[in-house]
Amino acid sequence: MTDAAAAELAPSGTLRAAINLSNFLLVTGRDAVGDPVGVAPDMARAIADALGVGVRYVPYARPSLLADAGGTGEWDIGLIGAEPARAEKIAFTAAYCEIASTYLVPPGSPIASIAEVDRPGLRIAVMGGSAYGLWLDRNIRHATLLRGTPERDAWTIFTEDGADALAGLRPGLLDDAAKLPGARVLDGQFAAVQQAVGTDRRNESGAAFLRDFVERAKASGLVAELIAKHGVPGRLSVAPPG
Repeated sequence: MTDAAAAELAPSGTLRAAINLSNFLLVTGRDAVGDPVGVAPDMARAIADALGVGVRYVPYARPSLLADAGGTGEWDIGLIGAEPARAEKIAFTAAYCEIASTYLVPPGSPIASIAEVDRPGLRIAVMGGSAYGLWLDRNIRHATLLRGTPERDAWTIFTEDGADALAGLRPGLLDDAAKLPGARVLDGQFAAVQQAVGTDRRNESGAAFLRDFVERAKASGLVAELIAKHGVPGRLSVAPPG
């Protein structure tokens, strides 16, 4: 299984691992040579070690760019939120870790719960192309989504355009709340962004290897060790068995 997987996932002898640099919980910095550091890069390196090959990181500024490159040959594996829209080209494992998604509401907002956000006339600022944004695309029925772009992000829309809520990952929203006195992060979550490992859907042996690797990484404590190593316990959590 390993030989067949290595032939598909690293035909050059080096595993090209696509990394989303915008997720500050999964990529916490850079090393002396500029390679990304964090839970996601370490997971990619562990996969390469299990295959018996080297690793080369392929960084992307945003998850949408990483996902758009799926199936094009730019990378061999991608560490990214698993979403149905992305699964058309990418074969995903079960999640190896999860991040809660919720809303930040401005000072004086009457909104008290997540269920109150999806109402007619309310506007939600969200970063377009994010995993939680894709979830909202599928599930919001009454409120209006205001999608941020690299040129004008969701925080700017929320603070300058008077949106009623800002959608995001709970850890990031807690940091945002500190910049806006009186703002509140709502309890609970509307979704858990599930971070997974993906590969080209044509890589059947490779996909099977990755699915098995992720389950073993969770069960063995490897994922928990990486979360602790990079100082993000309580902000990232190990996903349940697939």
